Amino acid sequence: MQLPVIPELRVRDVLRAADAYGLSSPELAGAAALGAVALVASLWLVVRWLRRPMGARLKRALSKRDEVAILMHPNPDPDAMACAIGVAHLANEVGTDAALQFAGQIRHQENRAFRTVLDLELEQIDHVSDLAAEDVVLVDHNTPRGFEGAERLEPYAVVDHHPGNGTGERFTDQRTDYGACATMVAEYLEDVGGTPVGPDESEENVDGLVVPAEVSTGLLYGVQSDTKHLTSGCTGAEFEAAAYLYEGVDEDLLDRIANPQVSAEVLEIKSKAISGRDVRGSFAVSDVGRINNADAIPQAADELLQLEGVTAVVVYGRRDDTVHLSGRSRDDRVHMGKALETVAEDIPGASAGGHARMGGGQVPVDGAAYASGAEAAMWSQAELGDDIFAALNGDV
Repeated sequence: MQLPVIPELRVRDVLRAADAYGLSSPELAGAAALGAVALVASLWLVVRWLRRPMGARLKRALSKRDEVAILMHPNPDPDAMACAIGVAHLANEVGTDAALQFAGQIRHQENRAFRTVLDLELEQIDHVSDLAAEDVVLVDHNTPRGFEGAERLEPYAVVDHHPGNGTGERFTDQRTDYGACATMVAEYLEDVGGTPVGPDESEENVDGLVVPAEVSTGLLYGVQSDTKHLTSGCTGAEFEAAAYLYEGVDEDLLDRIANPQVSAEVLEIKSKAISGRDVRGSFAVSDVGRINNADAIPQAADELLQLEGVTAVVVYGRRDDTVHLSGRSRDDRVHMGKALETVAEDIPGASAGGHARMGGGQVPVDGAAYASGAEAAMWSQAELGDDIFAALNGDV
């Protein structure tokens, strides 16, 4: 079938006709010109709105609520706590009350020092009904966990750098390539014109948002702690955030956080991890037995990874009815988060995950006994060892 031939229209003729019509109808031509200007302006505003920095978007989202609960992941570390105080500062700037909450415990000496030195008001929760507000902002994790009823919670906003599928109803910013979540929050403050002010400087001469020394110091330490003092897992964003925060840092506070006293139990668990290690090839797994302080497990893993010839380690120990696991890797063959996730996936109630270089998890003793087909009273932590080695070797 032959298509009908459309007469060729010459651009010059069209322009001449439009020009002639414009001369004979100046009112219509003026209206068309104004309409074109309005259209261009509208498009510019839409583009500008879509390209708003994330800090401005979060600030607006926070301004829509009278109060929010800022929820850290269970057993929060300095990165999580730093994010919480940074987001709370942004919330206070727009008149939104913010309560900082967490599940679990704060027992790691570094975490306790961070909380104490910066004099943070953090509230522990055990149940979803303990949340201080209906609208919840998750920082440094994207799926609520660690307290009863967590699965029913729909977050209002999510700020995170870990893998996962959690999203916020109004705001979601998830950057898995970033080394620290505190880097993202530092960027938010810079996005909205925040100026870090040191402990000996006056805030009177600052136009716009002031970032106090406590917030700058906390965020900088959050960046440092999650990147091993800017030596592991960094992007350029971490260094840019550190440079931005530097002017507002209180060096005395930073030193007190970075050099806390270490408990005897932590040293003993580190010693057990080293002396009781099971090394197969370049991988090491260590069962440290019964523990009182779960935060000693990741510290022991950091220590064990320093051994010559070892490229990936997992340390685990039992506190009450839960086995806590922590892994570290400097081996490109091992994605530690995925390896631990594989270990936990067939055990009822267990959870694990993390990044390529580090991961963690929790295994309920009853769940592990059920998964292995043994009686709970007969279950042994040592049964996890072979599963961990298989996951590290990719034999799953």
